[in-house]
Amino acid sequence: MPIKIPSTLPAKKHLEDENVFVMTEDRALRQDIRPLRILILNLMPTKIATETQLLRLLGNTPLQVDIELMHMESHKSKNTSQEHLLKFYKTFSELKDEKFDGLVITGAPVEQMEFDQVDYWPELCQVFQWCRKNVYSTFYICWGAQAGLYYNYGIKKYPLEKKLFGIFPHRNLDPYHPLMRCLDDVFLAPHSRHTEIRMHDIALVKDLQVLSYSDTAGVHIVSDMDCRHFFITGHSEYDADTLKLEYERDLSRGLPIEIPVNYFPDDDPAKRPLVTWRQSGSQIFANWLNYFVYQRTPYDLSTL
Repeated sequence: MPIKIPSTLPAKKHLEDENVFVMTEDRALRQDIRPLRILILNLMPTKIATETQLLRLLGNTPLQVDIELMHMESHKSKNTSQEHLLKFYKTFSELKDEKFDGLVITGAPVEQMEFDQVDYWPELCQVFQWCRKNVYSTFYICWGAQAGLYYNYGIKKYPLEKKLFGIFPHRNLDPYHPLMRCLDDVFLAPHSRHTEIRMHDIALVKDLQVLSYSDTAGVHIVSDMDCRHFFITGHSEYDADTLKLEYERDLSRGLPIEIPVNYFPDDDPAKRPLVTWRQSGSQIFANWLNYFVYQRTPYDLSTL
């Protein structure tokens, strides 16, 4: 089944070129079916690239998904045109009276700042509070996961000695959990961050369960016991060249950056990276949409 997006969204052509089934709004209106309403709060500076990455995964299931895009009204984007935001995005004030089956909150390049130093932190806290009654299930990514754990449980983030950067193996700690079904005992996922959350802090919270862990990258997937909130510290949505572009960007800025781990063949940046995480990433998103959104949300969202 397709993912429903505006017909002029830049991601549409990329997805169609990859044979991802997308549907324009006009065609979707002629179908007698209630699609899942998924809201993406895009905090990334490269919004168009992030849109495409997430839509690729959300569109890879048998479910029809109706997407809304949201940005922070209290933050002025420097890397995405105002025209694009006005055309395709809404603000929290425009969406706060609506209800959604699912919400995806992306990462953001602000992890080295304290949470309350981020200019849109008060607005993001409003979103966190709002989603408790207006969203059935929320999927937090990277800094979004750290922010969600801090807001909901007071779990801190800690600085790393150097950037955690590359593709890392993770152990599936609960193969029978619906989110982890069909994932291998060990699977790969990308990470790109300067901070971490720690297992001992999560262990003190009875409402949380760690579903996957890496001996190198640490805590990866955390769920609350009601399976309404999933916190993912990695980036399974990344494209083949995302880490390459980040590596080249940091080099050009003179920042201390090492070659991403387990990424370039023979650690040679001149060689094309091999994608080793796409299948596990698709499975995680498909399991979330199927088991925790489609099968659990009420047909009438007004009763949420």
